[in-house]
Amino acid sequence: MRSQLPDEQMDTDVTRTTTAETNDSASVELQKLYETLHILTGGIETLSDDGQHLSNESLQLQIKLQSLIEDFSQLKLSMEESHSFLEGVKYNQDVLNQDLASLKEKINDMQYVSYDGTFIWKITNFQEKMIDAQSERQTSIYSPPFYSSPIGYKMRARLYLNGDGNARRTHMSLFFVLMRGLNDPILKFPFNYKVTFCLYDQTPAQRHIIDSFRPDIRSNSFQRPRSDMNIASGIPKFFPLAMIEQEGNPYVRDDTMFIKILVDFGDMPKTLLPDEATFLTVLATEQFFNSLCEDLDDASKAMAKIRKF
Repeated sequence: MRSQLPDEQMDTDVTRTTTAETNDSASVELQKLYETLHILTGGIETLSDDGQHLSNESLQLQIKLQSLIEDFSQLKLSMEESHSFLEGVKYNQDVLNQDLASLKEKINDMQYVSYDGTFIWKITNFQEKMIDAQSERQTSIYSPPFYSSPIGYKMRARLYLNGDGNARRTHMSLFFVLMRGLNDPILKFPFNYKVTFCLYDQTPAQRHIIDSFRPDIRSNSFQRPRSDMNIASGIPKFFPLAMIEQEGNPYVRDDTMFIKILVDFGDMPKTLLPDEATFLTVLATEQFFNSLCEDLDDASKAMAKIRKF
């Protein structure tokens, strides 16, 4: 009996020891699981914080992107406005250049105006004008206006350096143009006075080219002008281009040509009194300067617009 009791006691102690060890091991594992769960929970919270941070950054980027889009739209609008501004400046410059060219032409006309039915037309920059005519950039040029008398007809010449119509590329064509004038109501129409053209030989040889014509009084070109200028009429084959294009020809020197226009008013009746002639001359001069002032005013306005921009 005594020998059996210790053995049973020993078995009980072993069992208790084993159970305690098992409980300790489970507790350790549970602690590890708790620590792992704590780490995972912290990681989830960190990921959540990072996600929120990324969401905030994304929202900020969207706001910045929208701001950039608005800035780009504003820049595009500003560029369009700048383009419109530059177009406006260019237009005003073109208008100003036209006004200045018109003003220069009128000043030149005033310097060279003639009141005796004759006019010597000095054509400068001949080669440039010929190239313009050949390229059809500007096929013809006009002389300044001149007059038969202070109270007479207003006229000018028109020159096609490379020819006109059937004379194109073979001859220079030279025409006479009747213009609307202040004194037309008291002048005789249709215009029927002989017109003579003279191309000057600029050497001592003096072999001038002279040709003339009489107006066809049935033509509209010689009726009383209803617009600024009548249709030009004259001599289509005035001078061969082959001769004018020869190097060293006597008709173009220092890139300059001279043409004289002469209208024979020998049989014109002298019906007006001197006082009337003086009055009409003053009237014509006043009209010219009024027109000159208008051109100056237009040029000043165009310049003011450019400065305003």
